[in-house]
Amino acid sequence: MNHKCLRIGLSVLLLLTALTATDEPGAPTALIGAQDRKPAPNFALKDSTGKTASLRDYADRILVVDFWATWCTGCKQEIPWFAEYQKRYGQSGLSIVGVAMDDGGWKVVNPFLSEHPVPYRMVLGDEETAKKYGIHNLPDTFVIDRHGKIAAVYQARLVDRDELEASIKKLISEK
Repeated sequence: MNHKCLRIGLSVLLLLTALTATDEPGAPTALIGAQDRKPAPNFALKDSTGKTASLRDYADRILVVDFWATWCTGCKQEIPWFAEYQKRYGQSGLSIVGVAMDDGGWKVVNPFLSEHPVPYRMVLGDEETAKKYGIHNLPDTFVIDRHGKIAAVYQARLVDRDELEASIKKLISEK
């Protein structure tokens, strides 16, 4: 094989790796110690019924905020995990909010949700909220403790499913 073919092959491989990077879990994200947690930015986003959801609505609850889109493969992989956590830990103080970042808004999101029912609240994201949370690539997930502080962050990658569940359990046990 000549060097030109090798360079092209490596370029294609690097491009494919970059395009699929968000579909693989990254290195584990340790739960941030309570004393080092920073306040989560507030948000005011509307759900499909027109009701506004804000961070304040989830005071005294553990909140997983999942920024996702219908076109994001990794995002769609995580949704069943979050649904499972909501069902398993909702009575123990966990809430999950999906923040859809689709450009088409509810016209795109509602048909997806009709085909894939989700047992937690969905809201439509906006540029202001995306900036506050530093959203650049999806999926992005933030775990917020009962005091409104960010306890764990998974940016531009899948959550580590087992680690996230362990973090949820630990936060539930914190008072």
